[in-house]
Amino acid sequence: MKYDAILITSFGGPESSADVLPFLENVLRGKNVPQERMLEVAEHYYHFGGKSPINDQNRQLIAALEKELAQHGPRLPIYWGNRNWHPLLPDTLRKMQADGVRRALAFVTSAYSSYSSCRQYREDIARAQQSVGEGAPSVDKIRAFHNHPGFIEAVTDRVKDSLESIPQDRRETAHLIYTAHSIPMAMAQSCDYELQLRETCRLVTANLGRQEWRLVYQSRSGPPSQPWLEPDVLTCLREIKARGCNADVVISPIGFVSDHMEILFDLDTEAAELCAELGLHMVRAGTVGTHPRFIKMIRELICERMDDNYGRAALGVLGPRPDVCPADCCPMPKRPEARTTTHGGSGLARRLS
Repeated sequence: MKYDAILITSFGGPESSADVLPFLENVLRGKNVPQERMLEVAEHYYHFGGKSPINDQNRQLIAALEKELAQHGPRLPIYWGNRNWHPLLPDTLRKMQADGVRRALAFVTSAYSSYSSCRQYREDIARAQQSVGEGAPSVDKIRAFHNHPGFIEAVTDRVKDSLESIPQDRRETAHLIYTAHSIPMAMAQSCDYELQLRETCRLVTANLGRQEWRLVYQSRSGPPSQPWLEPDVLTCLREIKARGCNADVVISPIGFVSDHMEILFDLDTEAAELCAELGLHMVRAGTVGTHPRFIKMIRELICERMDDNYGRAALGVLGPRPDVCPADCCPMPKRPEARTTTHGGSGLARRLS
């Protein structure tokens, strides 16, 4: 298949305090969230200076990928468009159109399949194309990559580095906890999100030569009456303390590819504070970020779409995801009637990057 550009597609985040409210208005447009709740969420951003780290992390990702493609090919220009903040997808597609781009491959910064991490991005791109109108570039999304060897190797390295920071005589008994963004059960039951997460956890743990691990969730929001994937990471930490277990805990945010706001708040702030209170020694593993093997993986995913003979790398039993999702894949779940309360303190703020 002939492509003439790469499109990096991500959630987006505010760059300054002045951006916070307009950003939140974009995120919450069409959702039943009271004004006072949005202002409460804004305070979490102001706590970090009003700037989310996600945009700088995407700039670093793009720079690393540009270098990789320049050295090894294919030599394609890279564009960047976000769902909720500048550079917004419609603006990026207009720039691509003006530059003569006709067909692009989109890399979404999410390894897993669900409505919010896959289908919704495809819908965002389709709306951006409609906004541009006639002559808008055609865009094909690169498949989910939860079990790609490059992703597994990069995550393994990050976790291994964290484990090695624990004294050797305590390392084998340290608790290995993987975290991912919680989603509503209605969404989870109509996609392979949880199944993929568990496979990724198993593959990484096997690479580490370990056996024990737990998958827990973070960033839950929505009314308490709506069931979401559990257990929450804070609940897990309290359970570890209650059992009188070893005091070393390694937390790997395996559901994320960069250290954005949800990592800073949920893990580096809330979980770290709870561990200090409980007397647990917490080490947080980094996300893959710009790990060289992860960047190489992105190039490999590009190559496999451009050359049918390239091969489709995947570990585990689930195999590679299809290039084109089925029409009924990862449908949008029904929204609850109201979203006036949240679970876990930070609530909606922890859904934002």
